Amino acid sequence: MSRVVYLHIGAPKTGTTYLQHRLSRNARALAKHDVFIPTRSPLVSPELFQFRAALDLLGQDWGGQPGHADGAWDQLVRRLRSKNGTSIVSHEILAPAPPEVIAKVMRDLDGCDVHVVYSARDLGRALPAAWQESIKQGRKWAYRRFLNRVEYGKPWFFRAFDLPTVLGNWSAGVAPERVHLVTVPQRGAEPGELFGRFCVAFGIDPDWAPLDSDRLNTSLGVAETQVIRQLNRRMDRATRREAEYDELIRELLAQDRLVHRTSPPVLLPPGRFEWATQQSDHWIEWVKGSGIQVVGDLDDLRPVPLADAEEYVNPDKVPARVVLGAAVDALSAMTREAAARPDPRRTFGARFRKFRERS
Repeated sequence: MSRVVYLHIGAPKTGTTYLQHRLSRNARALAKHDVFIPTRSPLVSPELFQFRAALDLLGQDWGGQPGHADGAWDQLVRRLRSKNGTSIVSHEILAPAPPEVIAKVMRDLDGCDVHVVYSARDLGRALPAAWQESIKQGRKWAYRRFLNRVEYGKPWFFRAFDLPTVLGNWSAGVAPERVHLVTVPQRGAEPGELFGRFCVAFGIDPDWAPLDSDRLNTSLGVAETQVIRQLNRRMDRATRREAEYDELIRELLAQDRLVHRTSPPVLLPPGRFEWATQQSDHWIEWVKGSGIQVVGDLDDLRPVPLADAEEYVNPDKVPARVVLGAAVDALSAMTREAAARPDPRRTFGARFRKFRERS
């Protein structure tokens, strides 16, 4: 039996969190069909292991302890080369990898039947989601500045979204029929449509992964995003503890308490639609001439303009009273969290008194 490796390289904000968690939850079921989701051990989730392997490959740490990912890529390669059948690796930070890193991947997987899978979403939805994600990760920039950087400066997110460049780099030396583009369906698609498209690209049956995932990475509204952004502006990123930020700001507020509020969504400004449409036309033209496999509809890559331009709410100019409501909800959530946690001073004092009593 041959060794087939599917490398899903992103892009971010295309359902990657959902996909990775669903594959992880169904790893045992998939293994019965000779489809493997590699991890280091039963105590380490495939998502975490593959993230560390991607970090190691790229020479990055993304705020973790220095050296926490060292050796993870070589461990992953050993597991991929030891399995007969199909293996799936997925992480979105791989998308903008430079050509020399991609060449190393192909050398390390020499002898395996390597397929590249890339999922893409129209910029009308991807850019608002990317700005929110950057705010969740601690960035402070205004929405307008972010969009200007995307259009003129090409920050990390846009390099990951730049379909022709990403697939042009990753398809070097890979036959077109082994490069698979999955388009993210537009709003209103049937439930399970995106996962079904991924399964087509991977050559697997969706029924082999019956356990669903609840990790949807729900978007925030304009008010809630501004609350997180203003918190970031008041925090010293150089000295804050990344673990505490992730636990309290990103997970507790941005991904739990504030997603249940309702404020206008973050949308692409009407004035940016012409540029976004030009990008999608360029993408579609490139794909049609590339010979790669398309799973889905290329029209999904075209941004859908607002039916009414008045629907747009500028995230940089949200009324203060609207932001105040979200801020009070955030403060309430933080207060409840603080009240539920043991006071380390009281805990130490109680232990000390018990020690004295025993002495």
